[in-house]
Amino acid sequence: MTLAAQPEVVAAPAWQFFDATVAAVRRLGPSFVRLTLTGPELAGFGAAGGDQRFKLVLPRDDAGLDRLRDRGQDWYREFCAMPEEQRPVIRTYTVRAVRPERAELDVDVVLHGIADGHAGPAASWAAAAVPGDRIVLLGPDRPGSGRPWGVEWAPPPGARSLLLAGDETAVPAVCAILESLGGPPRSVTALLEVPEAGDAMNVALPAGATLRWLARDGAPRGSRLVPAVHAALCELGIASTPAAPPEEVGDELLWEVPEGGSGDDGAASGCYAWLAGEAGVVKTLRRRLVGDLGVPRGAVAFMGYWKLGAAG
Repeated sequence: MTLAAQPEVVAAPAWQFFDATVAAVRRLGPSFVRLTLTGPELAGFGAAGGDQRFKLVLPRDDAGLDRLRDRGQDWYREFCAMPEEQRPVIRTYTVRAVRPERAELDVDVVLHGIADGHAGPAASWAAAAVPGDRIVLLGPDRPGSGRPWGVEWAPPPGARSLLLAGDETAVPAVCAILESLGGPPRSVTALLEVPEAGDAMNVALPAGATLRWLARDGAPRGSRLVPAVHAALCELGIASTPAAPPEEVGDELLWEVPEGGSGDDGAASGCYAWLAGEAGVVKTLRRRLVGDLGVPRGAVAFMGYWKLGAAG
């Protein structure tokens, strides 16, 4: 009797702090700046591709950061116990590109609130950053893939059509995903709502992919994205008989991703959708897709990256 091969068990990474400095600053448009970060430690950053998330750490002082480092993998417990005036500011961003052989990592930052003086600490830091500035990253210590590495993008192998949509905070993730797509050609539609038309960027699209930039130009948030997503799904022909309205989500951020990214619903529908951005808009999209269009919940990843009016 021949025993079936057992899947390889890959150890989850440990998340660690990486010291880095700003190597280059490039303004991408009215709302975006790209920072290239470098430092010997980044040669060991655990790249994972897709929509990989990591943390930017802005220490209030070296002592506070040292306390976190000293606790190793138990750093978060120490972070929560710190007085507010000592606690480092930690914000989540997407890896836009990583070059381990050069110990470099690119991060694209949305300059929320810079023009009106309401920017948060990370956007303020990024807007003023110059080469040589120090920064700390928190990320995995070895390459890999999947959620332990901060990756949610995992469409079912049988998905013939892919839909990606989001606001400006999802732009780095969507662009990174588009540029990484390989394999057999398939239908790919990406919809990105941005503050201004000048925020559109050049992206290396795979065969069969379409990217549409939707400029708000002062219109309400989501007013361009929601109808565009509705229309795209109808064009793909995956909308069906409306289902019961999804359960309402409270004030918390909505984060609903098919387990493993390979649910039966996604394979059966032939389409996989990845939707991210402001929490209120994402909840609206969830009601529209699941309640109005009858899209199987297992075919869509809904991610509230941030919430209007809330810090952090």
